[in-house]
Order: sequence, then C-alpha cells, then structure tokens
Amino acid sequence: MKYRILSFLFLFPLFLNAQVFRNYSNEFLNIGVDAAALGMSKAVVATANNVNATYWNPAGLVGIEDVQGSLMHASYFAGIANYNHAAFAMPIDNQSALGISVIRFGVDDILNTTELIDSEGNIDFNRISLFSAADYAFNIAYARNLIFKDVKFGVNAKIVRRIIGEFATSWGFGFDVGIQFERNDWKFGIMARDITTTFNSWAINEDEFEKIRNAIPGQNQELPETTELTKPKLQLGIAKEFRISRYFNLMSEVDLNVRFEQTNDIFSSKVGSIDPALGFQLDYDRLVYLRLGVGNFQYITQFDDGKSLSIQPNFGVGFNYKGIQVDYALTNIGSVGNALFSNIFSVTFDYSFFRP
Repeated sequence: MKYRILSFLFLFPLFLNAQVFRNYSNEFLNIGVDAAALGMSKAVVATANNVNATYWNPAGLVGIEDVQGSLMHASYFAGIANYNHAAFAMPIDNQSALGISVIRFGVDDILNTTELIDSEGNIDFNRISLFSAADYAFNIAYARNLIFKDVKFGVNAKIVRRIIGEFATSWGFGFDVGIQFERNDWKFGIMARDITTTFNSWAINEDEFEKIRNAIPGQNQELPETTELTKPKLQLGIAKEFRISRYFNLMSEVDLNVRFEQTNDIFSSKVGSIDPALGFQLDYDRLVYLRLGVGNFQYITQFDDGKSLSIQPNFGVGFNYKGIQVDYALTNIGSVGNALFSNIFSVTFDYSFFRP
C-alpha cells in the first residue's frame, strides 16, 4: 500500500494539463511559519524536528516526544496584510507521528468601488462597500521512521481555500513529501513541495464581473481562466551542530531552494533556478537562542537596465523555559527597495515538560 501511494504522488502530474501551470500560484504558502525558522532565513529543511515540521519538512515530526502546539502572527506591508498560523502535533507510537496546521493570509476591509459611479454618471460614496481577500491552507502530515537507519519520511496533504470577497473563490489540493537522515553528526533534508502539483479550481461570480467588464474600454472582456496548477519546488538542506563549550552550541544549515523556472535568483537558467539560504543558531544551554540568516538572493534590474544583487538578512532571538518557547524574528517578504521590515512572533508549547 505504501508503494502504491508513492507511485500515485509521482505519476499524478502526468495526467494534468501543463498549459495551466502558474509560476507564482499560491505564493502565500512560500512565506513560511515559525519565527525561529524565519530568523534563520528558512534554512531549516534538514533540522526541523518539532510541531512546525508539518510545514518545513513533515519527516521531522518523528522527532517529537509528546503533544506540541504552535501559534504565530505576523503583519506585512505596515499592517495591511496579516499572516496567522496554528499547528498541533503528536506522536502515534515510537516510529511515527501526526501533525495538523492551518494558515490564513489575508487583507481585510478593502474598498469595493465597482458601484461608486451609478448608471447616470453620478458619484455616490454610499455605494462603497468593504470586502476581504483571504487565503487559507489546511495541512495534515504523517511521518515515520523507515527501515533504513536514521532515515525519516513524511508526507503532507494540503487543502487550499482562497476567497476574494464576492468576486471569486477557489478550492485546491496538493501534496508535499520530505525526507531527513543523519550520518556522522551531519543532518540532511529533502523537501519536495507540490510534488503532484497543487491544483486550484476557481469559481468566478459573473454578476460581479459584469460590473467591471466595461470599466476600461477593451479590457476585462473575458473571464479569467478558472484552473491553475502550481509547479513543484525542491528544497535541499545540509546542517551540522558544533559544541562550542559546556553551555554553548552552534547549529548551522545551508539550504538550496530550487524552482523549475527561470527567475531572478542568483543561479538561474531556462531549466530552473536556485536560491541559497544560510542560517545560524547559537544557543545557551537550550534556554536562550540567537539566530542569524541570509537568503533571497535576487538580481534587481535598475533604471539603466543594469543589475544589482539584493539579499535579505534576518535576525531572531528565542527563549525556552519549561516547555514554552517564545521566538521573535525581524524579517520581511522581499527586502528590496524601501520595503518595511516585519516583526514576527511565535510561541511553541511542548506538553512533555508538564508530564509527572
């Protein structure tokens, strides 16, 4: 049965129509969760081993010993957009674990001005209404140790719900697959996101569409396509922990984020692109954490058609006391131009500390 499931995951994309691929579909799922991971520039594919592994690499769920929970909140674009995440995980037995999570990324109280001007050309501000654009992702992950030594396998099934006021809604689904293994104090991780492609089917409100069809002559004449597929992505990670002294430890990880498309990443071709990320975590006796990271290496086109390299540095701190870990990260989505930095907070609970 296990091998049939794996065969389905790898062969399913062959039955889908490649003409509806989107290079940037469901991008809210690429923002990331957990301030601890974001403080390391998301370089955690090889080391994620708590409840947040449901997102980063479901194979890491095998590392939990008891019930865990996690909450995160972040505000982007000066508070215009809000990103919230909640997760729960628990071991099933000594060899397997289960995790669930939910993500919401939304912009609320958007002005709807489609009826601002009536049929006679009069402006009536009372005809303005408000709506929200929100994206949701519901994830359920399963992980277990394989028969090989120090090898863990995990799969994540996700359901995506996207709502744009009364204008359009969509349902989507997809799968992620992850592997982690250790060898000679080195940790390795592989995460294949949207391995079956993530399918989205949109329902367009044609009555609302008619209100904007003739707003600009010659534009918005046809309904948007209602089906889209998210291309698979691959993340590779390698990490090692160094014992500095009796109380100090340093964890370092390098990840390669691979997209099968040509982008502005530092390494890019028609076949694919690679965006590296480096993360460091220094801890004092597993109580206090200091994190640094750098990632999002992008070439930015200037006004004179020249190009410059942009990078995104990240910083984070964390405190862990009796099963409650509070983390903070200073980061943002793009880190280009005058983009505002974002303050991100998360809390992780480990119930094992409360067991008698």
